[in-house]
Amino acid sequence: MSTSRGPSVRQRRLAAELRRLRERKGFTGDEVAERLTWSTAKVSRIENARTGAKISDVRRLLDLYDIDGARFDDLISLAHDAAERGWWEEYRDLPSPLADFIALESEAGTIRQWESLSVPGLLQTEAYAQHVIEGYHAISTMPPQEIRRRVDVRMTRQRILHRTQPTELLVVLDEAVLTRRVGNSQVMHEQLDYMLATCELPNVTLQLLPLDAAHAVMAESFTLLEFPAAHEVTFPDIVHTESITISHFVDESETYMYRLAHNSLVKHALSPVETRQRILEVRNSWWRVDE
Repeated sequence: MSTSRGPSVRQRRLAAELRRLRERKGFTGDEVAERLTWSTAKVSRIENARTGAKISDVRRLLDLYDIDGARFDDLISLAHDAAERGWWEEYRDLPSPLADFIALESEAGTIRQWESLSVPGLLQTEAYAQHVIEGYHAISTMPPQEIRRRVDVRMTRQRILHRTQPTELLVVLDEAVLTRRVGNSQVMHEQLDYMLATCELPNVTLQLLPLDAAHAVMAESFTLLEFPAAHEVTFPDIVHTESITISHFVDESETYMYRLAHNSLVKHALSPVETRQRILEVRNSWWRVDE
């Protein structure tokens, strides 16, 4: 199984800024390597976040590019931030696409999501997640220990909604998901309860797209990740889509189309208050559990 550290947004920010500073000075990668007695491959790895940049190396690059004062201090602070390990790095057997996605998701300021097949991972209970992940076993052998680890990872991802500066989560969910059985009635009942509780958080907004609503946008499920500026270094929005076999990051030039698609879905969806009422109705009619 291929693995990856999953370079963080901080690492990617630093890499992109170092590349921009080199280009602004008019240096090629070969010229930087020659001046610092490095290999050209090392320069490339640093600028593409394929390796963690040592603080000493960043200092040498900034000196070469004549960066000083507050800007120098700011980028060194970013380099220190980039050197911090992400929690997902403890799960070294994670597939590379999953590690990459978690690294990005963990630093997103806002997540806009459209989901038509299942409850989004950030809103799943442990039992619901267990059944979803076990379903992969039908097409790809996954031992029980690996399933358990994947569930643990999914639950840990949810911390971004509860931290001191929580991520804002804006979800539009196809109403059909509420009645699509995952596990038994108890699992579904608890899942809808959990969604209701999580949506009480001020940073979480859930809206249902009714089955009888006008579907102006027939779009596959997608996740739009937006990142706040840090150390005066911006990072582009990223869209993630996936299928059974492919985890895909959409080209930067197309992210605006997904933002428009999400805005359209929001417009046709129930309000958060109406959504809550509908979830209660489905919980009590479809997934009623005797006390």
